[in-house]
Amino acid sequence: MAKFFTELNEMLRDFISAQHLFFHATAPTRGRINLSPKGLDTFRILSDTRVGYLDLTGSECETAAHVIENGRLTIMFCSFAEKPMILRMYGRGSVVRARDAAWAELRPNFADVPGERQIILLDIESIMTTCGFAVPMYEFKGQRDLLPELTCKMGDARMDAYRRDHNQKSIDGLPTHLFDDGAG
Repeated sequence: MAKFFTELNEMLRDFISAQHLFFHATAPTRGRINLSPKGLDTFRILSDTRVGYLDLTGSECETAAHVIENGRLTIMFCSFAEKPMILRMYGRGSVVRARDAAWAELRPNFADVPGERQIILLDIESIMTTCGFAVPMYEFKGQRDLLPELTCKMGDARMDAYRRDHNQKSIDGLPTHLFDDGAG
């Protein structure tokens, strides 16, 4: 049976902290839905009504483009361990980059992970938990080091060039404003 919450509580915080993986979903007004898994040590609970994750460089930049366009963002955690549960947080997303004033306040909350691109925030409007009875059980073996290793191998200049080539527009052509202020 679904349960609804307006903010995080100790039980929900404990559940989130026990998970090694989360998913986030966004959608533009018109275009493809984006649903992505995230790992490493990138997710943080910032308050009972705000969470965020350190977004690392990837092959695309859909979340930023969609959040900039319409603000909609959902983050989901689900248990793959013996005790099942699915937790979804719904709300308004925003993007914070190193050039933004909020970066200096927010960035210290996150671990140092090579390849950081921006911080994605979610201001929670509602939270829903469901049973997760149909989710299979899996054993966690560890995080992959491939992305941080690739980022370190590429170096800052090549990583910046990669972002300029691959992360300035969504796959549907929406701007990410990764290298500009979004004005005009």
